[in-house]
Amino acid sequence: MNLSKILKNVFLVVIFGLIVTACATKKSVKTTTESSTTTTKAAETQKADPIEKLDALMQGDVYIGSDTVGELASGVPDRVFFATNETILTTASRETLRKQAAWLRQNSDVTVVVEGHADERGTREYNLALGERRANAAKDYLMTYGVSSDRIKVLSYGKERPVDSGSNPLSWSKNRRSVTVKAN
Repeated sequence: MNLSKILKNVFLVVIFGLIVTACATKKSVKTTTESSTTTTKAAETQKADPIEKLDALMQGDVYIGSDTVGELASGVPDRVFFATNETILTTASRETLRKQAAWLRQNSDVTVVVEGHADERGTREYNLALGERRANAAKDYLMTYGVSSDRIKVLSYGKERPVDSGSNPLSWSKNRRSVTVKAN
């Protein structure tokens, strides 16, 4: 009889704990319009909580902010970002590469190196291969828009040159990139 009373009390404590835990969990839902610009999102992040800040700088797991983006030339961004373990170019990446291709067509004496990068996760060998595939995806897209392959070299750094040394989803998304750099 004493054993059944103990089991009953343990059962009640476990049920009570589950109820309290379920009630304490809160999911936040954030809605944004597709027409929001990166600039507007970046401005909102200054007063937002960390999750909203993360949402404003990432679309899925692809970085869409501009704080780590340099310029190949005036008005021409130098880098494009990728999803985890992906080499597929996003819409924003293709737009950036079209701007790069237009600038390179106008400046036919310039050669470039497309550097491929990965985040810190994964082995060195895997990330070197992934970085090379990302750089080649960018090179292929530039070639599609009329830039000669002789003017584009590909180099992979894998995870060896992070732009953000943090160990969190935002840092990783900034590091999954290809960067177009003038070679001459």
